[in-house]
Amino acid sequence: MKRALFLTSVVTALLLFTGCSQKSVEVEPQEPTAGQPQAQEVTEGSDLKSISEMGEGLTEDQKMALMKRIEREAKKIYFDFDKYNIRPDQVPRVDYDAQLFNRPEAKPFRIKVEGNCDEWGSDEYNYALGLKRAKSVRDALVARGVEGERLTIISYGESNPVCTEHTQECWAKNRRVEFELIP
Repeated sequence: MKRALFLTSVVTALLLFTGCSQKSVEVEPQEPTAGQPQAQEVTEGSDLKSISEMGEGLTEDQKMALMKRIEREAKKIYFDFDKYNIRPDQVPRVDYDAQLFNRPEAKPFRIKVEGNCDEWGSDEYNYALGLKRAKSVRDALVARGVEGERLTIISYGESNPVCTEHTQECWAKNRRVEFELIP
């Protein structure tokens, strides 16, 4: 028993000290060569069409910035208690998201459709409900022209709340689908 406890402690210590190290890599800037598109910084004022036309000219940091910008623009879809059908007042949000994900600058990215629930119900029930919510939004996006191969669904059940107060307004904020872009 003592030996098992000792081995567990040693393994835990090794994981803590070796798994959390961070390495920084310095990259020297390179001069663009003839025929190679020049990268452009992705900022709030950038023209996304001209950025997407550069394609391979974007650095990884610029691609990540573009992904985060598109994610910020995406609208969350909210649901009624114990429901997974898209409410009529949420349809314009789905339409907006479909247009956003169909833009040329968004085409290279995959989209993770994340279903979430409030704290009511068992973990298993909320996981299943979150999947149904994500699936209903995925199906609505596909019906609006977003390629199904780009969409992945996941459920966080009740484990990813945006609000932790015990009020109706707070629970309503947690009954949602949101999006994460994947390179």
